[in-house]
Amino acid sequence: MLLEGEFRNPSGCAISAIFDKTGARFSGKDIVDSIAVMRDRSNGLGGGFACYGIYPDKKDLYAFHVFFTIHSARKDFEEYIARYYEIDSSEDIPTRNIPEIVDEPEIRRYFVYPKQKYIDFVKTGPDECVFRTVFAVNTEIKGAYIFSSGKNMGIFKAVGFPEDVGRFYRLEDYEGYLFTAHGRYPTNTPGWWGGAHPFGLLGLSVVHNGEISSYDANRRAMEMYGYKCTLLTDTEVITYILDYLTRTKGLSFE
Repeated sequence: MLLEGEFRNPSGCAISAIFDKTGARFSGKDIVDSIAVMRDRSNGLGGGFACYGIYPDKKDLYAFHVFFTIHSARKDFEEYIARYYEIDSSEDIPTRNIPEIVDEPEIRRYFVYPKQKYIDFVKTGPDECVFRTVFAVNTEIKGAYIFSSGKNMGIFKAVGFPEDVGRFYRLEDYEGYLFTAHGRYPTNTPGWWGGAHPFGLLGLSVVHNGEISSYDANRRAMEMYGYKCTLLTDTEVITYILDYLTRTKGLSFE
C-alpha cells in the first residue's frame, strides 16, 4: 500500500469541450469519448454535459430540463408552468439503464414559451420570465429543480463518472455544434444530481476546476438581485454572476 507522499493524486476535476466553428452539428459521442480519457480526475460523485444546437426543430422555445426528487413535485410543477407558459410538448428525457448510475430522480423536459400576459407583466421580455420561473420553482416547489433552461441547448448531468453519465443519457443520439463536459472531484460539497456540473441559466452554462473560496460572499451579493443558490455547490453562483453581468448589465466577454 502506498502512503501519502508516495503517489500523485490527480484530483482536480476533468473538463473537455468541442465545438465546430462553422456551426456544423456532430454526434455527442465525441464529447463522451473525450472526457473518458480523464477518468482518474473524477471520483464518481458527479458528471455532466452542456450540449448546444441539439433541438433545432424547437430552437425558438425554451427547453426546461427538470429533476423531480419526490412524486408530488411533477404535478405541482406542471400546474405552475401551465399558468404562465404555452407548453409545446413534454416528455421523459431518454435514458438507458446501466449499473453505474443509480438512484436517479424522475427526469423530464418541457419545451415552452411564456404566455404574452406574463411577458407583459414582467415588461422586460421572455428571458426575464424564465429567470423568475427558474428561481420560483427551485425555491418554492419541493422536490422540483429546473437545471437547464436555454433555447436549442440542454444540460445533462448525474451522480457518476462523466462517461457513464453520457451513456446513461444516450448522448450519442444527439447532434450539436458545441459540447462541454465535466467530471467532478468534490472536496467540500456533496455529490448529488443537482450539484453536478455544468450549471446553467438560460443559454449560459459554466464548468470549472477548483474550489471558489469566496462562495458565501458571492452568494449573499447575488441574492440581493433575486438569485437563489439551491444546488449546494460553489459553482452555481458563478453562473448567476455571469448572467447578471451579461444579461442585466449588458457586458460582453468576447
